[in-house]
Amino acid sequence: MNYEETINYLFTFLPMFQRIGAAAYKADLSNTIALMEALDNPQNKFKSIHVAGTNGKGSTSHLLASLLREKGLKVGLHTSPHLKDFRERIRVNGVMVEKDWVVSFVEKNKKIIEEIEPSFFEMAVGMAFKYFEEQEVDIAIIEVGMGGRLDSTNVLSPLLSIITNISFDHTQFLGNTLEAIANEKAGIIKENTPVVIGQSHEETSPVFIKKAKGLNSTISFADQVFAARNPRYKEDSLVVDIYRKNDLQYKDLVSLLSGNYQLKNIATIFCAIEELGKIGYSFSEEEIRKGFLNLQTNAPIMGRWQVISNNPLTICDTGHNEDGLGYVLEQIKQTPHSNLHFVLAMVGDKDIDKVISMLPKNAYYYLSKADIPRGLEIEVLSKKIEQVGLNYSSFPSIREALFMAQKNAKNNDLVFVGGSTFTVAEVI
Repeated sequence: MNYEETINYLFTFLPMFQRIGAAAYKADLSNTIALMEALDNPQNKFKSIHVAGTNGKGSTSHLLASLLREKGLKVGLHTSPHLKDFRERIRVNGVMVEKDWVVSFVEKNKKIIEEIEPSFFEMAVGMAFKYFEEQEVDIAIIEVGMGGRLDSTNVLSPLLSIITNISFDHTQFLGNTLEAIANEKAGIIKENTPVVIGQSHEETSPVFIKKAKGLNSTISFADQVFAARNPRYKEDSLVVDIYRKNDLQYKDLVSLLSGNYQLKNIATIFCAIEELGKIGYSFSEEEIRKGFLNLQTNAPIMGRWQVISNNPLTICDTGHNEDGLGYVLEQIKQTPHSNLHFVLAMVGDKDIDKVISMLPKNAYYYLSKADIPRGLEIEVLSKKIEQVGLNYSSFPSIREALFMAQKNAKNNDLVFVGGSTFTVAEVI
């Protein structure tokens, strides 16, 4: 098989949550453990940092990888889902795993895959861990797929655990309260291993404190120690000042990840930097500044407040749940524009009504369906948009919706594309 045939085989044979939803979800680690044993337990052969959270875990993972690259380390990075190419999930020093290696891995382990019948995500995790072992990485940043306690990545014994934040998402699997969701995310906390929590909250903080205490693990709440303040924009970059408590630590830090919601992630990063310094990974100011500035070289990332056109100004973002979209909508308000043209497509297993209730009333909506089985049908989305009194048109594809939005946009208008990761994947 060549690379395209190999990926098609995996898509066809293995259930993939991103495409089909709940049918692909495995509520235990038995498949993962069996797969790791068949691969000679690669997860035990490299150092790692484990990153969970409802929103921000992808940005945080990429930034950490970039920072560690600036130290001259060989850094693995596992993230999900991918936007354009499966190999985005598995990188070393910012470079995607080779197509030939993916083909070889599947051919070599096809019998194991067909015996264990892992989900697509379980297989991708096994592949990533084996690649990091073979590449002899100095350290790997591993982003959780969903939850934490039962996530396939949760066979690691990391140097540091990070939980960015907790909000409502995947409630059918993780629970209907913030406390229940926090309990699932807290599953990545390991014995005698420091944990950084990005955002403190009255419902979730006690869950994390209790879990950490029970495992004799130190716990730090980033937002109680660090803050990224005075955000301003210079071209496509975010410029901030970093404070520890009330002491200015870094003036005019430039981050290529823009969007005001990154302020929370940056504070989490600095708390993680402090914890890593305690276990032998200290950073100079130059390494920190270069780590933020060289992100797209060290650990390329797409779909986070990403400008895809300047004429007309067109921005996309993968924020899709109540918390993530809330930050995005606030950023839209702060972006100078006359009229807003909003290209929207969603997946059907989210809290659609809550998200739609948040949408700005003074925008024009271009509706479509993401090209995956989980995609919300246009007829359903149109009806819900109509019920809340929003103006819209429907289109057969996201690309056609974007074309018309950009065609209709006048000078000083803003075109925004969002609603799901898969909406963004179709336009970048």
